[in-house]
Amino acid sequence: MLVNGKWTDNWQPVQAKDDQGRFIRQTSSFRNWITPDGSPGPTGSGGFKAEAGRYRLYVALICPWASRTLIARKLKGLENLIPVTVLNPVLTDQGWAFGGYPGADTDPLFGARHMHDLYTRADPTYTGRATVPALWDTKTNTMVSNESADIVRMFNTAFADLVPATPDLYPADLRDQIDALNDDIYGSLNNGVYKAGFASTQAAYEEAVAGVFATLDRLEDRLTGDYLFDRFTETDIRLFVTLIRFDAAYHGIFKTNRKRIADYPRLSAYMERVLRLPGVRDTVNLDHIKAGYYSIKALNPTGIVPVGPDHVTALLRSTL
Repeated sequence: MLVNGKWTDNWQPVQAKDDQGRFIRQTSSFRNWITPDGSPGPTGSGGFKAEAGRYRLYVALICPWASRTLIARKLKGLENLIPVTVLNPVLTDQGWAFGGYPGADTDPLFGARHMHDLYTRADPTYTGRATVPALWDTKTNTMVSNESADIVRMFNTAFADLVPATPDLYPADLRDQIDALNDDIYGSLNNGVYKAGFASTQAAYEEAVAGVFATLDRLEDRLTGDYLFDRFTETDIRLFVTLIRFDAAYHGIFKTNRKRIADYPRLSAYMERVLRLPGVRDTVNLDHIKAGYYSIKALNPTGIVPVGPDHVTALLRSTL
């Protein structure tokens, strides 16, 4: 990780843990917002006005948090306004790297070798992990945000004057319900699989696994319609990115193996329904997902990548 702008140690999956061995995720540190007129958003400073071609989104296709932003970008029709750079899925001793893998890009702005090089450009004294997604402002050469939840919401509204009207992912009449369900899904499922995979005690692992499957069971019961609410929202994006990775990665590498998503009929049908929305399939790369998760040396020292699961491969092929 970076300490005062200097790379000091090889990348490790667990950045912090509590005294019970529970995994603790790093808090995002760049929290500015793009707004229609450049005024400040809910957090951070102003000056980031919605303009075509001004911003670049850095992502890794392995990462569910990054994939949230890719889906929002697709659904909101922002492909021509915000270009994307895809990082190498295989995690190196210096974290995310550019190029060197099929479908991975070199850095078009600075020729950087690693994602942490951009973090120190934005803040020469930065301390922490260099995470994705990262939204970069090419006009001021700094980072706007590395918080996926904020990026999804700014994509939802900031560029409304520049693109045709598109579905509202955070409608006013559902916001309280969305926020509540987001919190539930994040703590026990989106981050819950990581809590299981990166637990450092048996008790912490079992606690996390119990939470993961209790949440999946509740969601299976909830899904009596097409989506989690009466229309598609950002909460569906949050759930989908975990579901599509579950059987291929989390079930194995994170040991969340009580059931597969394939064992949940409603969740399986829902996952396929979301996958077939225009543009969503383009954000899913099973090769990058498996190569990325199974490159985590602390969990898989041999680096062997599983050949399956066949049912996920077949689903993705059917939606091409």
